[in-house]
Amino acid sequence: MRPFISTMPFPEALTLALDATIPISRTEHVALGAADGRVVSHDVVSPLDVPPFDRSAMDGYAVQSADLKSASASAPVALMCVARIFTGEVSIGELRSGECIQIATGAPMPNGADAVVMVEETAEGIAEVGTVLFTVPAKMQQNIGRRAADIAVGAPVVTRGQVLTPSRIGALAATGHRTVEVFAKPTVAIVSTGNEVVQPGLPLPPGHIYDINRFTLEAVARRHGGAPVALASPGDSLDELMRVLDAAMAHDLIVFSGGSSVGDRDLVRDVIAERGEMLFHGIAVKPGKPTAFAVLDNPTTTSGVVSPSSRQREFPRPTVETPVAGLKAKRLPRSLFIGMPGNPTSCLSNAYILMVPVLRKLAGLPAWEPRTVTVPLARRIISASDRHQFYTVRLVNGQAEPAFKGSGDITSMANADGYMEIPATTESIGAGTMVTVTLF
Repeated sequence: MRPFISTMPFPEALTLALDATIPISRTEHVALGAADGRVVSHDVVSPLDVPPFDRSAMDGYAVQSADLKSASASAPVALMCVARIFTGEVSIGELRSGECIQIATGAPMPNGADAVVMVEETAEGIAEVGTVLFTVPAKMQQNIGRRAADIAVGAPVVTRGQVLTPSRIGALAATGHRTVEVFAKPTVAIVSTGNEVVQPGLPLPPGHIYDINRFTLEAVARRHGGAPVALASPGDSLDELMRVLDAAMAHDLIVFSGGSSVGDRDLVRDVIAERGEMLFHGIAVKPGKPTAFAVLDNPTTTSGVVSPSSRQREFPRPTVETPVAGLKAKRLPRSLFIGMPGNPTSCLSNAYILMVPVLRKLAGLPAWEPRTVTVPLARRIISASDRHQFYTVRLVNGQAEPAFKGSGDITSMANADGYMEIPATTESIGAGTMVTVTLF
C-alpha cells in the first residue's frame, strides 16, 4: 500500500488542469446538417446579399405610391391589374402609372413599383373587369423587403470560435454554404482498468463486475464535444497498462478509470512516470479523492525507433521539433491524462467537475454553466468528511432529498437530479436549510 501523502484542493487542481489544456487546432469540413454544436474554425463572410433582390413582404399588389395619394374609403382609386408574380418568378415588363401587379409574399418586386398594398386594403373592381379598388394611400417602400436588408455581401456570417446553433446554421444556408469548416472534436480514449471488469452482455464470472465507467464516461464525452473511443481493458500489470497507454496516446485526452488509488495493483502513477509528468494525484473532494491529472509526451520516432530524449516536460506547448540522431523529427501533439477512481459514483462525479471543463476547453467550447436551483433540504445531512463534498440529491416536491449511498453505488447518481456542495468545514446541514443544487 502506498498511501496519499497529501491531497490538493479542488480549485487548485482544476486551475492546473485547465492551464495545461490547449484547444486543439485540427479542422474539418462538415455538412450543415451535421454542424449543430460544432465550433467554427474561421470567419465566414457572405458571398452575396440576403435577400438578393427587393421582395414583397405581403400578399397584395405592387403599385406606384404616387397613384394612390388620394385613395380613401369614400373615394377609392382604381388601378388596372396587368399581371401576377408568384415566388420564384421575375416580372419581365415594367409597371406603369395607373397599373398594379398582384404579388405573393417573397416574390421579387417588379421594375417601376415602389410599394406593396396588402390585399386586405383593396377591393375587387366592379365598374370594369380587371381593375382593383384601393381604399388607402400607399407610402413609398412600404411592405418591401430591401435587398441586403438581412446580410450584405462581405458581411460576417459566423466568426471563429462561435458555437453553431440552428439559427447560425440557417444564416450559413442563406448565404449558399453547404459545408462549414469547424474544429475537429477532441478524441477521448476511455480505458476501464482492472482484472475484475467485464463488458456488459458477457457471462459474469465470480468476483467480477460489469464495466460501468466506460459507458458513463462515453456519454459525458459525447455530450460535451468529444469523440470517445473505448479501448480494451488492460489487466493489472505494468506491461499491460503501458501497452494500452501507448495506444491511447494517439488521442487528445486519455481517461483511465481505476488503478489510481493506493493499492498494490494501483499502478497508474507508475506508467505515467514513464510517459510524462503528473501534475497532481489526489484531490480533496468526496467522492473522488484518488484522481490524477498528467501531461503526456507522445514519443517521437525515427524509422520506428523511440527516442528516449524526446520527452518534453514544459507545458503548455503545441507541436515542436526535437533532434533525434542528428535529424529533426516533428513531435506529435501531446496528450492529456485523467486518472479517475474506479468507483462508479466517484468516477462520474469527477467527470462532471474535472473532465468536462478540460474537454470543453480542448474542443474550444465555452465553459459549461449548468442550471442551478435553490430549494430547502428535506432531511438533515451529517458530513464527517474533511474534504469538499459533492453530495447527490434528487428533487422531490420542491425539496432536495439526499440520494447519495456510497462511492461504489451507481444509483447514487442514477437516482439523483444534481448535487449540492458541502464545504470541508461543515459537519452537518439541518433540514429546511436552503441549499443550491447544480442540476445534471
